[in-house]
Amino acid sequence: MASPLHLLVIDLETRPDSAILPAGRDPEAFPKPIQHQIITLGFLLARIERDGQSERYVVRKLGSASIADRGEREILAGFWQMVDRNRPRVVTWNGRGFDAAVLKQRSLIHGLTAYNWHRTDPRFGYDYRFQTEWHCDLMDVLCDYGASPRLGLDEAAQALGLPGKWNGHGAEVADLVAAGDYAAVDRYCEGDVLNTYVLYLRWAHLSTRLSPRGHNASVQDLLDYLERGREPYSHWGEFLDRWQASAQPCPLFVNEPLGQPGPQLPESHLRSEDVLP
Repeated sequence: MASPLHLLVIDLETRPDSAILPAGRDPEAFPKPIQHQIITLGFLLARIERDGQSERYVVRKLGSASIADRGEREILAGFWQMVDRNRPRVVTWNGRGFDAAVLKQRSLIHGLTAYNWHRTDPRFGYDYRFQTEWHCDLMDVLCDYGASPRLGLDEAAQALGLPGKWNGHGAEVADLVAAGDYAAVDRYCEGDVLNTYVLYLRWAHLSTRLSPRGHNASVQDLLDYLERGREPYSHWGEFLDRWQASAQPCPLFVNEPLGQPGPQLPESHLRSEDVLP
């Protein structure tokens, strides 16, 4: 069976679509996914490199597609084309609850086809309920599919020493759009993408998809990528500076076993006296 060639981290910023909101609805109620118009689709595309049973990732592109530059139909069509072209493992934060649902339901409105999304793996593909090779809803995974309390992206990011939502909040998107400040929405969206990507790196290491060496190489690649883009994209540099200034115990790199490149042995982190009889 085919394996993903890339990693694609995505995040959406939306606003209620007043044209299809039901009359008399509770203005405080959160609209259904189909009732959300896409404002920005932020993404990070990374190539998956394999070393035996382990992976590491090389960033190809970080960016965003905004309704300021193209229509919602173009944003959606571009996303499905990216999936078709790159055959990625998609990574989201609450993607099953929101982002993927918005992408699919809004595509119904525009009459689009999501070819590879539905044909990559008929049984365990992008829409499979639990984590697969093709879609990792990181919030769902970390919360054990609802067994543990819901975890916010900002909470998880700050716990690990990441900037979190330092440059905005989703509740501000509608006001920014009303003011015509689409660039601020794009910056905020890309910040969420970066937080999600680094959280995924740490999860991939915890779950042994990444060896310590693969994790650290992937982090260093991201650091280098953000540093190269610091001048034209100042928010990348700000994310980088805040991340590197963290006082959390392990904000950047994990320990690599001396003389043992690759995954740690199952009990390599335990002292003999720590092991229960």
